[in-house]
Amino acid sequence: MVIETDVLVIGAGPAGSTAAKHAASGGAKVLLMDKKSEIGAPKRCAEGVSNGGLESLGIEPNPRWITRELDGVRLIAPDGTNVWLTSDKVDLPEAGCILERKVFDKYMAMDAGRAGAEIKIKTLATSMERIEDGFLVDAECMGEKFQIQAKIIIAADGPESRVARWAGLKTAVKPKDMESAAQFEMAGVEMEDNNCIEFYFGSVAPGGYAWIFPKGDDIANVGLGVLTTNTDKTAYEHLLEFVKNCPATQNAQPVELNIGGDPVGGMPKKLVTDNLMVVGDAAGQVNPLTGGGIISGMTGGMIAGKVAAEAISEGDCSENKLKDYEKTCRAEIGDSINKYLKVKDYMMTLNDEELNSIADAFKDSDFEKISTAELVKKLVKVSPKALLKLGKLF
Repeated sequence: MVIETDVLVIGAGPAGSTAAKHAASGGAKVLLMDKKSEIGAPKRCAEGVSNGGLESLGIEPNPRWITRELDGVRLIAPDGTNVWLTSDKVDLPEAGCILERKVFDKYMAMDAGRAGAEIKIKTLATSMERIEDGFLVDAECMGEKFQIQAKIIIAADGPESRVARWAGLKTAVKPKDMESAAQFEMAGVEMEDNNCIEFYFGSVAPGGYAWIFPKGDDIANVGLGVLTTNTDKTAYEHLLEFVKNCPATQNAQPVELNIGGDPVGGMPKKLVTDNLMVVGDAAGQVNPLTGGGIISGMTGGMIAGKVAAEAISEGDCSENKLKDYEKTCRAEIGDSINKYLKVKDYMMTLNDEELNSIADAFKDSDFEKISTAELVKKLVKVSPKALLKLGKLF
C-alpha cells in the first residue's frame, strides 16, 4: 500500500506538530507521524517556556498544560551564594511557565489535526528513498508495513536526525556539542520559593548546570546536563549526587526518570535539501546557553510549515525554494543561537572560584529587567575576562 501526501512530517514533538499545523493551514495535504504510542511521552525536557515565546507563535496559554506560573529566578553559585531575581524587584520580560509536556505536546498535535493534518501514531519510518518528485518512505505501524510518498519531508525526529541523514544532510553532533541530561520528576521537594526556577552552576554539573523547575507545591523537575568530554561520570551519577546533597531534594522522592541528549552546538550548515527541511532539535534549534529548545524549535517548525505550503502551491519543492526556510530561520533564531554559543563557550572556561566571585558581584548589583541577554550584559560588566571575550556581542 502507498499513501500519497504533499507534506510528511516525521516526529510529533512541538516543532513537528507546529510545522504540520502551518503546512495544513496553508492548504497542503499533510501527514504527521510519530513512532510513540503516546505523543509527549516520555518527556525529555525541563518543561520551561517564556510567555512571550508562546505569544509569538499565536498560542493561548491553557491551564490544562500549565503547571506553574513563574515569578523569578534563583541562581546558586558553587559556594551557595544566592542571586534572587524576582518580579517584585525587577522586570522579567522572559517570565514564563512550566508546562506539562505530556499534555502540551498532545494539544499541539491536536491543533495540527484541527488544521487538517492526518496523524499517525505508533508509526515508525524505517527507510527512505528519493524518487522523481520527492521521497518514498517505508513505514511500519503495529506490524503493518506500507509506504508513504511525499513531495516534501519535514524531519522533526530529534537530535542527530536519521531522517535528515537518509536525505544526505549532516546532522551528527560532536560530543563537545551534545549535553547528556538526566532528570527526575520528584515529590517532596522543599524549595525556598516554589514560584521561582533554580539554576546551580559549577562542578555540580561539569559543562552544564543543574536545575529545579517547580511544577506544584512540592513537585519539581530536578535535573542537570553535563558534557561527557568534561567528566568521567554519567549525567545520572551526577544527578544522584546532586539530589543527595541539595537541601531542597534531600527528602524528595522520584516518580519519573528522563534521560536524553540536548544538542547545544547551534544549527548545522545546511537545514534543507531538495524536498526536505529539518526542524527543532534535529536542526539544533536550541539555545546553547540554557539548553531550552521548545519555543525556538516551534518557531523553526512554523517557518518550515509555511514554506512547505508555499512550495506545494507553487509546484516547486527544490532546495532553492526551501532555502526560504533556512534564510528566515537564521535571521529569526540563528543570530541569537550563535551569540549564546559564544557565551556558553566562555562559561565553560570558568572554574568554581570564578563563578563564586561573579555571583558575589551579581548579588549586590541592581537589575532593572532580567532576560538571558541582560544577565550576559551584566556579566560583561562585572568580569574583565567576560568583557574581553564577549564585550562586542552584547
